[in-house]
Amino acid sequence: MSSTVTTAHTAGTGSTVITNIAGLVTNSPSLGDRSPLGLIQDAAVVIEGDRVAWIGESSKAPATDNRVDAGGRAVIPGFVDSHSHLVFAGDRTQEFNARMSGRSYTAGGIRTTVAATRAASDADLEANLTRYLDEALRQGTTTFETKSGYGLTVEDEARALRIASAHTDEVTYLGAHIVSPDYADDPAAYVDLVTGEMLDACAPHARWIDVFCEKGAFDGDQARAILTAGRAKGLHPRIHANQLSYGPGVQLAVELDAASADHCTHLTDADVDALASGRTVATLLPGAEFSTRAEWPNARRLLDAGATVALSTDCNPGSSFTSSVPFCIALAVRDMGMTPDEALWAATAGGAAALRREDIGHLTPGAYADLAFLDAPSHVHLAYRPGVPLVSEVWRRGRRVR
Repeated sequence: MSSTVTTAHTAGTGSTVITNIAGLVTNSPSLGDRSPLGLIQDAAVVIEGDRVAWIGESSKAPATDNRVDAGGRAVIPGFVDSHSHLVFAGDRTQEFNARMSGRSYTAGGIRTTVAATRAASDADLEANLTRYLDEALRQGTTTFETKSGYGLTVEDEARALRIASAHTDEVTYLGAHIVSPDYADDPAAYVDLVTGEMLDACAPHARWIDVFCEKGAFDGDQARAILTAGRAKGLHPRIHANQLSYGPGVQLAVELDAASADHCTHLTDADVDALASGRTVATLLPGAEFSTRAEWPNARRLLDAGATVALSTDCNPGSSFTSSVPFCIALAVRDMGMTPDEALWAATAGGAAALRREDIGHLTPGAYADLAFLDAPSHVHLAYRPGVPLVSEVWRRGRRVR
């Protein structure tokens, strides 16, 4: 099904109204049904330039230069994927196959990807990045964050961020993904590199700094030093926290006012209380649990405590090789205790909160006109029909791009 443009002009030139929307998710509780999704039935959206200019009932839509008939489909804000690792080379098929087959496999994990990424040309890395960005766009993702972390040298981390920054403003320096194999015998020296020469080379290309705070990666003191050094260079913190075990990551995230604590699988009551009382968003990444058969994060516990929750793909070649936010929504509803409404909000407005953005993740006047059409009358079908490619059309910055 495709939209019908009934005008002499091309949609995107002048003002455009999209009418005959079965259910419009605005993510504004002051609108529509007054729920967190602000759902409006039989709705219309007016776009001027790259922004939303008006929303409301179709019968009340103002005159515009262009008119697009949504054909009774649902329209939602574009997904905001606030956690991905897309600058890499190679894949880890054999590792995944062994894990799913119950066989041991010791080929190197992240280090396998590090070796392949270092060996790849800039052109190959960018081609891989754009391939997965296009894949995500087809599934409704209009904003994404991505990280370095597979170079682990000054040159390779800087080039990863340089390549990523040509495609998104939401770029994260993750030199502290693991201790570089080159420094296996001297982790302290690697922390010095990450907070010194590597940071100096990477900061101009990034908005965020991240660290994998976990046993076998970086402990709480190392993570604090890395994030504090990044903040001094103008980078704002986010943290891989409490994925594999209980640890200090979540508490450190709240202490440093990190935008997000990502994974949040193993949480104490104190961790949940800290997230509920601070601004740090709990970003849940169910693709990782799906691909590793690990324990699911308890979204219900976080939501009931009042924490802000985001959903993201964690797209990476090792532990979550999916670019599909709809798939993650279905997992969150099926296995993490979220309702379909909560999961959609987390994948749109929640992702925007995890990036501290107010111009995306919702469809209200002044926001970017980033939206997706679903071949369904309701957003609930994202969880109700898992695995079905329901996103039929994507608009970004006021123009149809898919």
